[in-house]
Amino acid sequence: MAIPTQRKTPLQRFRLPVLLVGTAGLLIAARGLDALVSDVPVLRLLVGVGAAAGAIFAYMWLSRHVENRTEVAELAAAGRWSGLGRGALVGAGAFLATMLLAALFTDIDITSGSLGACLGVAGSMASVAVTEELLFRGVVYRILEERTGGIVAIAVSSLIFGLTHLLNVNATLWGTLAIAVEGGALLAIAYAATRSLWLPIGLHFAWNFTASGVFGTAVSGADGEPGLLRTVLSGPDLLTGGAFGPEASLFALLCCLVPAVWLLRGTKLRTRG
Repeated sequence: MAIPTQRKTPLQRFRLPVLLVGTAGLLIAARGLDALVSDVPVLRLLVGVGAAAGAIFAYMWLSRHVENRTEVAELAAAGRWSGLGRGALVGAGAFLATMLLAALFTDIDITSGSLGACLGVAGSMASVAVTEELLFRGVVYRILEERTGGIVAIAVSSLIFGLTHLLNVNATLWGTLAIAVEGGALLAIAYAATRSLWLPIGLHFAWNFTASGVFGTAVSGADGEPGLLRTVLSGPDLLTGGAFGPEASLFALLCCLVPAVWLLRGTKLRTRG
């Protein structure tokens, strides 16, 4: 006697487009909310943290109802804080090393900024880090890995991640390619190494927050805004990143490749199927 199979819902039949549209919608909504409160730092902080928490809840709901998963392992409570903390140390350390190299080999001008602006940026970057990791590592990388294996998934998801930054106002082709390598590849490897989104979320947040919230530099081609400090780099674009920001510099590329290689050591990338 044949065992009847469980009938799939419309959401489950179109798993990939539903997940992509759903998580992309979370990212767009977070950006929209941030823009609405951008002039009020404390409100921006609260809204950003709330949007990040709401996005995690929504992702878990999608995972359970669209993918029919009883356990969302990549957002498991076990290891949450240690993953976020280790990621934050790597992200902040990598950007601080980038700025140290820039200070040694370019002209750097640093003036005081605003604590309030710094707090507002923290909320904004929390929502950016969470929603982008849910979309690009939680959905794009994870499903690509299931179908193509880890190596192809890292390459393709990193390229997609980099190309989306072409939409930013000061975007350059070199800058988007640099982001694909230093951001997309590093974050994908961080996920592959831990099978968790907490490490890449912490890393992503700390890198962006240190860049914008602490040093007040442009991030990924977006216009720079005041942070705790205001930092202006002068010199060749290859060393300063130009209008795109320090992420388009050779220093950032080097400082992100080091932890990427370190995380990759001993990481067994999954093969197709």
